[in-house]
Amino acid sequence: MGLPALALLLVAGVLHTQASPLARSFQLDYEEDCFRKDGAPFRYISGSIHYARVPRPAWRDRLLKMYMSGLSAVQVYVPWNYHEPLPGLYDFAGDRDVEAFLDLTAELGLLVILRPGPYICAEWEMGGLPAWLLWKPDIVLRSSDPAYLAAVDSWLHVLLPKIKPRLYQHGGNIISVQVNSEYYTGWLDYWGEAHASTSSAQVARGLEDMLQLGASVNMYMFHGGTNFAYWSGADFKDQYKPVTTSYDYDAPLSEAGDPTEKLFAIRTIISKFQPLPVGPMPPATPKYAYGWVALQKYANLLDVLDVLCPFGPIQSQFPLTFEAIKQAHGFVVYRTQLPRDVLDPATLEAHPHSVCDRGYVMLQKEYQGTLERDGQRELHVTGRAGDTLDVLLENMGRISFGANISDFKGLLGNLSLDSSPLSNWLIYPLAIDTAVRQGWPHAALPKSSRGGRAGPAFYTGTFETPGIARDTFVKFPGWSKGQLWINGFNLGRYWPRRGPQQTLFVPGSVLHIGCPNNITVLELEGAPATPLLLFLDQPLFNRTLIRSTTATE
Repeated sequence: MGLPALALLLVAGVLHTQASPLARSFQLDYEEDCFRKDGAPFRYISGSIHYARVPRPAWRDRLLKMYMSGLSAVQVYVPWNYHEPLPGLYDFAGDRDVEAFLDLTAELGLLVILRPGPYICAEWEMGGLPAWLLWKPDIVLRSSDPAYLAAVDSWLHVLLPKIKPRLYQHGGNIISVQVNSEYYTGWLDYWGEAHASTSSAQVARGLEDMLQLGASVNMYMFHGGTNFAYWSGADFKDQYKPVTTSYDYDAPLSEAGDPTEKLFAIRTIISKFQPLPVGPMPPATPKYAYGWVALQKYANLLDVLDVLCPFGPIQSQFPLTFEAIKQAHGFVVYRTQLPRDVLDPATLEAHPHSVCDRGYVMLQKEYQGTLERDGQRELHVTGRAGDTLDVLLENMGRISFGANISDFKGLLGNLSLDSSPLSNWLIYPLAIDTAVRQGWPHAALPKSSRGGRAGPAFYTGTFETPGIARDTFVKFPGWSKGQLWINGFNLGRYWPRRGPQQTLFVPGSVLHIGCPNNITVLELEGAPATPLLLFLDQPLFNRTLIRSTTATE
């Protein structure tokens, strides 16, 4: 355990042994092998919930359902990178208002086990560490590296004053800080693998065994939620394994916050050991199938670089990483020219681990194919000297666990043409989210887009709600891979060709009533001939297409 973590334990007071039994306290009793709350033996039954994966308007609903399940506590992560997007720039507003979330837990009578990091894992982008730490390429993360410790120190000086008054001995509800307790109720999904599930009976049986031993327990996850925008992380187990947008986790509360069979099985077990709160379990939130919505192609991505990269490109002899150009998430275009005529097909090749994580290749604005980390590394191209070669690089989420957490993104090495390195690059960092939040492309003048459905392009459409905005799920029939925004809110990555996730969760709080809802899709590989989206009242998780070739249900 590093010094910051130990300091946090001391701040929480869980290692104090001198407090009077009559004082407000939460302590460890090593002799009796138990927790003591205000001097009396105490056992918590807790569940994990991540406020960063739940829209703020849904916080109360999810926490109330956890309370009514019989939980006495919740375990909460604080993702550093969610709150400090740039060094010294802090964001605790809206969905990021961790103090409001903690106050809500207290209002509902829940204790809190707080896990403020600085590293959290959680299958979250870079394990919660900010990507800007990698602006110093030789930094050693999660170590005694002075550069790392200085950044951690600055962050904790901002965060801990928000935490201290909410500690239990100060009248708050935080009983411990930085203690890592996890009984898995399910498991996460990776793109291209089967949807994970764990039987309700198995989870309930394990919980009962622990409670019979008198143990305190935290269930991870009790409510998983969603990796909106670019927040999903990745594992590295022999190969790079990006996590899906859904963080449903097969948890007792579904991704949309609905009670499941597993929740009621857990609730029954808890009732054998302590009284349940009086009253019914709040019902599932209403869902609505808004049906089919037609989209239109707005423009090819390469035709709107002036909007997406308003400050123009960076010139470099060789490719630069995302971190070198201070781009945390999303997409960057790398542009060069063919150095010679290529009349017979030549091999465009990326060296191992040089495409992080996917590269969409265009020659003279015509889509050629995709290069992929730990996947396809070469394409065959023909063209003339001076033809423009563009590679759109996508960051699919930084590794969140293990020794490879310094996960640089972009083109990490040169591309070569028949073994000859390409040079003289123009690098365009794309600010797509900034443009979309400001109303683009819906508020922009219509664009005359070139024909063809292959390659990166933007599609737009609108739909209206019938007087009430309810949660829904959007399916992408015939689409390949991309990103979805509704009303400027980035709902995350879709990838039905790879699976298993086939729908994205759309919270009703994102939708408008009485005016059109603006849909923006960035399709990366190829849209269907008739670009339609289908809004459903239930999710589809379990269809997997491995490397786009074989299907399983």
